Amino acid sequence: MINVFQPSLGEEELKSIEEVFKSNWIGKGKKVALFEEQFANHISSSKDKVITTNCCSEGLFSSMQLCDIKSGDEVILPTVSFVGAGNAVCANGSKMVLCDVDKRTLNARAEDIEKVITKKTKAILLLHFGGIPCEMDEIMKLADSYNIKVIEDCAAGVCSSYKGKALGTIGDMGMWSFDAMKILVSGDGAALHFKDPELREKAEKLLYFGLETKSGYENSVAQKWWQFDISCFGHRAIMNDVTAAIALTQLKKLPLYMEKREAVHKYYNETLKDLEWIDLPLPIEEGCKTSYYFYHIQVKNGKRDLLANYLREMGVYTTFRYFPLHRVPGYGVSGNFPNADYAADNTLCLPMHQSLSNEDLETVVGKIKEFGEKYCL
Repeated sequence: MINVFQPSLGEEELKSIEEVFKSNWIGKGKKVALFEEQFANHISSSKDKVITTNCCSEGLFSSMQLCDIKSGDEVILPTVSFVGAGNAVCANGSKMVLCDVDKRTLNARAEDIEKVITKKTKAILLLHFGGIPCEMDEIMKLADSYNIKVIEDCAAGVCSSYKGKALGTIGDMGMWSFDAMKILVSGDGAALHFKDPELREKAEKLLYFGLETKSGYENSVAQKWWQFDISCFGHRAIMNDVTAAIALTQLKKLPLYMEKREAVHKYYNETLKDLEWIDLPLPIEEGCKTSYYFYHIQVKNGKRDLLANYLREMGVYTTFRYFPLHRVPGYGVSGNFPNADYAADNTLCLPMHQSLSNEDLETVVGKIKEFGEKYCL
């Protein structure tokens, strides 16, 4: 089966884990600190604004408390969002307010967001679909005018930028995922960025029991290093040196990964451009960069599901991300979202990862064309 997502791991990652094992310390330590510093450099920020956690969903859940979003406050999400974002808002006791998206990019626009702003709106939890940048100038201007916080979910945008600024560093808070199906993988893990360094300090305590003082080897001051105090009822959601070691190795490989993913994107564009029954992704806005996490086509003849099943039978796995939250019965949200509905019914994400071989790509495109000849002519 040709996978839609797939990590790239090898001897270098194994060697980095071996070094951690030999150190006799596999918890949060020097490797985590080094990764936070190097990731901050990667996004052209500073280490006093970056912290790691155990997964991006933890960042979503923690964002509610860190951004002072209370029960009853309204948080706007594009309905095409990861379920973790919806759960984070609802678990906080806040009201999830959904907005529509652009039907081609699947990103929310300022005009979509403004339609659902009320006096109770406290934040926008914004998804950059597949690492494709939203129109951040317009959205930040809108947020400033209403005094609304902006939380950027750029889980898939590890190398994405908007007019020279890394995604995740433009709003009040941003986050990236390093789970098993992302581009930079560490098994599990994530990085958070805060515009205000004081919020990063607050996050450090929240993500580790609310501890005000450090214990054990980290505490070189106190005579009774086992004593401590807490400033909040925090929990334990930290990265460790095993996952950080993998992430450090993967970080070095990102430029090569981006070259490969861009080449895959261009191959699909070139070989599928003449198929009149599908729409290809729109070009990226000038001055912006994507991480090429998704390559999504839109089937214009109502045969998206038939195509997906045909490809799976032929050994090519595809999917649709992300199922609109207004279609999830558990949320109990209704409304009119025509663009998201169009996207949900017609969009298909093709295999996109740096491990795809030329033979894999020829197979994917060949089977799509084969389907077109059978069902679309």
